[in-house]
Amino acid sequence: MDLSLETRAVDGRTIIAVGGEIDVYTAPKLRDKITELVAAGSYDLVVDMEAVEFLDSTGLGVLVGGLKKVRAHDGSLSLVCNQDRLLKIFRITGLAKVFVIHSSAESALA
Repeated sequence: MDLSLETRAVDGRTIIAVGGEIDVYTAPKLRDKITELVAAGSYDLVVDMEAVEFLDSTGLGVLVGGLKKVRAHDGSLSLVCNQDRLLKIFRITGLAKVFVIHSSAESALA
């Protein structure tokens, strides 16, 4: 399974819509996109994971790394996730307390 990434700017924030699987093979693509956006001055990111089918520890590491990158610029990285199996991963790892997780892109932008 491949990883699809689409970015769009909304009200000063950048939404990264992610689709497919975030695993050891595809996570570098997401990491590179986040690095590219931060280098271009986008420090308020919303990672929309509604179309993500699988997430492993490598993917979690990329999200944590992205959060550190934007926080270095007083930015934010929030997630859009409404799938129980993915939310369970965030709860088990304790990352549900680290990330702001929204149920929809609309609520993330509100």
